[in-house]
Amino acid sequence: MTKVRCAWLNLDNPLYVDYHDEEWGVPVHEDAKLFEMLILEGAQAGLSWETILKKRENYRNAFDGFDVEKISGYDDIKIEALLQNEGIVRNRLKVKSTVKNAQVFIAIQKEYGSFDKYLWQFVNNEPILNYFTSLSEVPAKTSLSDLISKDLKKRGMSFVGSTIIYAYLQAVGVVNDHTIDCFKRK
Repeated sequence: MTKVRCAWLNLDNPLYVDYHDEEWGVPVHEDAKLFEMLILEGAQAGLSWETILKKRENYRNAFDGFDVEKISGYDDIKIEALLQNEGIVRNRLKVKSTVKNAQVFIAIQKEYGSFDKYLWQFVNNEPILNYFTSLSEVPAKTSLSDLISKDLKKRGMSFVGSTIIYAYLQAVGVVNDHTIDCFKRK
């Protein structure tokens, strides 16, 4: 019997299937993983998630395993080197935002004790479980993503618009939008 999965999934791409089956919608509480996903979602802006998944290992290598402390200290020489790396999205604004976002991420960790505490406070530490029957019902953004986006922008982050943040919330399991027929909902 074939597993039923969310309709948005490209079943021809094993990397994408593994991402859906193992990561998407699973609550994340480790700051390192929360940072990685925030950066990858920002890099995805205007591109497909499949493109970013294919480049994920290149990102890990290029950005020191998503070490937030190291990234926060990247200088112009490192940024220029990254912009020559064909394994990542070579967009100057996105690369520079990764550095600034790392700095803000660290400031949030200092303020709240962890980014995890900051993020999950918005949902009282309980994932939002939606009951969508089809892809057409899943929103691109919500009042929750609007609120978090606005707060992150106020703190100085970029590439954290409401649509990006909603995709992020789905990715890290703050919101579970697996459709009700998907085996991940069982």
